[in-house]
Amino acid sequence: MSKDAGRSDAGRSGRTGLSPATLAVRAGEDAARAHRATQVPVVYSAAFGYEDVDTWVDTALGRREGHIYTRNTNPTVAAFEEKVRILEGGEAATSFATGMAAVSNTLFGLLTPGDRVVSVKDTYGGTNQLFVDFLPRWGVEVELCDTTDFGQIEAAIAEGCRLVYLESPTNPTLKVMDIARLSAAAHEAGAVVVTDNTFATPINQNPLALGSDLVLHSATKFLGGHADALGGVLCGPAELIKKVYHYREITGSSMDPMAAWLMVRSLKTLVLRVQRQNENALAIARWLSEQPQVEAVNYPGLESHLHHDVAARQMRGYGGMLSFSLRGGFAAVKRVLPRLRLAHLAANLGAVETLAGVPATTSHVECTVEERAAMGIPEGLVRYSVGIEDVGDLIADLDQAFAVA
Repeated sequence: MSKDAGRSDAGRSGRTGLSPATLAVRAGEDAARAHRATQVPVVYSAAFGYEDVDTWVDTALGRREGHIYTRNTNPTVAAFEEKVRILEGGEAATSFATGMAAVSNTLFGLLTPGDRVVSVKDTYGGTNQLFVDFLPRWGVEVELCDTTDFGQIEAAIAEGCRLVYLESPTNPTLKVMDIARLSAAAHEAGAVVVTDNTFATPINQNPLALGSDLVLHSATKFLGGHADALGGVLCGPAELIKKVYHYREITGSSMDPMAAWLMVRSLKTLVLRVQRQNENALAIARWLSEQPQVEAVNYPGLESHLHHDVAARQMRGYGGMLSFSLRGGFAAVKRVLPRLRLAHLAANLGAVETLAGVPATTSHVECTVEERAAMGIPEGLVRYSVGIEDVGDLIADLDQAFAVA
């Protein structure tokens, strides 16, 4: 578990006077480097030895910095956690083997039977399964509200709850939630707010600064950015992070050191990648909105987006993710997607390469057609993760694929 005690590169807020571009490259690495190396090493050791028992005990009890066993903490993993912690402006951070491990460990680490959760209907499919299936089995009540109706969400919160779970923008419909407004309502009710910031990244949005208590990421996506490593991360107050960390260290969903090293390396280019993806996605969304084959385009950067005003207020950029519905439904999707030459048809997002898919095989593969429809996810929806390729080439690729629609 990473926290800021004794760190020279950040105060308790987790932020410094340096820009995110500089922090992405330099933050969190000093303590992990050794032998005058300029890069963080991959530390593959199951355990860490001590020459005397007193030091060993102090480290095991958290009275001094150090590592005991890689299931608990590891130098390479700690460097990744520290870098994200600083970018998100949190007090502490802990990481996980996958993004869904971050979501599930956070929920199970903070909730107990009899608690009540308020969230929305169209969160990521795996998260939704936790809400509709797993948590109720453990005696946790869950109320899922209309994502676009902030008043309804506030009313549900006011009835009393232990935790409010937000996702903004949502996967795959790109709905935007007013994090500041809903966090204020949650705190009035004494609830903890958790926000999934995977689509936005800490470059475009910082939920902690907007009032959320905790922020999590599927690091597999934009943070990793190269589709070659799995991971998740959670940032927030040390007291809350400690609870989730303890659950994670006992259940064992720890991040692998090699995955952490790949994440540290990838984060160095996060700002460059996200800036390019922001630009590409906005241009493509505008182009798509003018195509007769397209029924609707979901992207927060479009003035036509239902909550564009909220996005403009709480985001610095609108992200590299968009989705669009084709006229003709799933039949049109099956004709168009195989014709794309510059997009991998794969169940991932946030990579430097463009990826495309449908909720039935990606974000909401766990759900039935009826469940997806109840979430407002049509079968003709295409989830399009914009890469860093030339935007003219990407638009031309879409254009030639649409020729058959």
